[in-house]
Amino acid sequence: MSTTHPEPASLDLMFPQELISPEVSAQLHSDLQIRPLASTDYKRGHLAVLSVLSVVNDLGEAAWVNQFHAMRATPRTYYSIVILDKASDNIVGVGTVVIERKFLRGLGSVGHIEDIAVDKNQQGKKLGLRIIQALTHISEISGCYKTILNCSDDNIPFYQKCGYVKKENEMAKYAPERVHTPKL
Repeated sequence: MSTTHPEPASLDLMFPQELISPEVSAQLHSDLQIRPLASTDYKRGHLAVLSVLSVVNDLGEAAWVNQFHAMRATPRTYYSIVILDKASDNIVGVGTVVIERKFLRGLGSVGHIEDIAVDKNQQGKKLGLRIIQALTHISEISGCYKTILNCSDDNIPFYQKCGYVKKENEMAKYAPERVHTPKL
């Protein structure tokens, strides 16, 4: 079943479409589109794709839209992208780069790649690579002196194919589980 999908110019996007690398866009199959996350992407399965990566608590569309607007209200910080299957108008891949401003390196910035996920039915088609390339491009044109990410040992070979090198270690301390959901 073919549906009509809106062009990026008609959507309420997280950031301008022009920041997406034209070279990366050109490498996608013609049935796919890469663009910034839109305020209507809850309905296109954004959380379903993220669930491939980790536990997703769906707090409903209103909460999702509020989070979208809160992230967009922090200019030049959050860059979430999606790959959309044009025929179904469903999201099949997602990722985010968060730009951290530093006092180091002449008030430099670092791009943190987060939440890379590809629909299980679309894996093996280089969509993850295209997401990483697009996010790295955004990080670099934003002036970041480096782009970093955390991954499991199993995913190291994939990220090495994307041009990343293993460096240092990650530490984590998880907060106690919340009884109440955060207020948005």
